[in-house]
Amino acid sequence: MDGWSKLQSSLSSINFSQAGSKISKGFNSSVQATRERLGQIAPEDITELPQEYKDLEARVDALRNAHISVLKIARVYEHETYDYPTQIQESLSEISSSIGYNITSFAAQNLKNTNLPAPAAPGAPPPSQHKTLPHALTRAAASATSEIATTPSGDQDKLGKALNLYAQGWDKISHARLEQDGAIQDNFLHPWQTTLNTSLSVAMKARQAVKASRLELDSAKQALKNANPTRQEQVRLEVENAEDDLVQKTEVAITLMKTVLENKVPRPLRYL
Repeated sequence: MDGWSKLQSSLSSINFSQAGSKISKGFNSSVQATRERLGQIAPEDITELPQEYKDLEARVDALRNAHISVLKIARVYEHETYDYPTQIQESLSEISSSIGYNITSFAAQNLKNTNLPAPAAPGAPPPSQHKTLPHALTRAAASATSEIATTPSGDQDKLGKALNLYAQGWDKISHARLEQDGAIQDNFLHPWQTTLNTSLSVAMKARQAVKASRLELDSAKQALKNANPTRQEQVRLEVENAEDDLVQKTEVAITLMKTVLENKVPRPLRYL
């Protein structure tokens, strides 16, 4: 039992030591980054990353910015009201009608078996309508046709017939408009957003890991310069470990960025 207690104590001390080391490295890296931003670190004291890595960074940034800038505008197709700003008036009218229907329906149901006068059962609520410009023009033309047909003469004049044809034409366009928006969402917006959230995101995280590793290395180098003789050997080992870590993370990031760029033509171009 004593042996188990000693083992637990040893493991706990190791964990606390590792946690403390991580906190210390994170703090030192933050200090290093701040000093670099303030220009307190000489350029020669900042580890230079491979030119291949920097070239890939620029190309991946350009690809990522292209996705973001296009999606920022093209996301308008996710909302069918993009070409019909006055739809808010119709929406408010529908909400008002729906609330009135629900209140009347609730009252009729709950007052049915009481001595209180119950309102007549309401009719079905008005159906929800698509809020696009083609749909709105279809409704307006159809309503105008109906009004002209119910005038005292009862005949549709040339304008009434023209409005009827106009409504039929916009009805076909409105259906095509919904199909178009659905195709854009499924075949362009979603795939481009997926690329942004997956392969590009993974590459960006790998680059963040490289930056963190580089800051850790430069921080360790600064510590080595200021280390007293008793700590120099320990800090030198930390520098060597940080160098190995930076090399490994840089190689991983280069591989991931190359993978993203190799797929930049077939996939995004096909979706576009």
